[in-house]
Amino acid sequence: MTAFSTAHAALTTLASEGEHVDNHPSISPYMTGGGALLILLLLLWVTTRFNRDR
Repeated sequence: MTAFSTAHAALTTLASEGEHVDNHPSISPYMTGGGALLILLLLLWVTTRFNRDR
């Protein structure tokens, strides 16, 4: 039980040390979402071209 208490205390300390933000200022969420949408639509178009008989 001691290892569990020690791990809990270490994780609590680590979580309370401050906020860490992984967002880079040059990455726009709208550009990322638009790019993902474009890629998915392209994959959908390719899939429908290969399945013409259905």
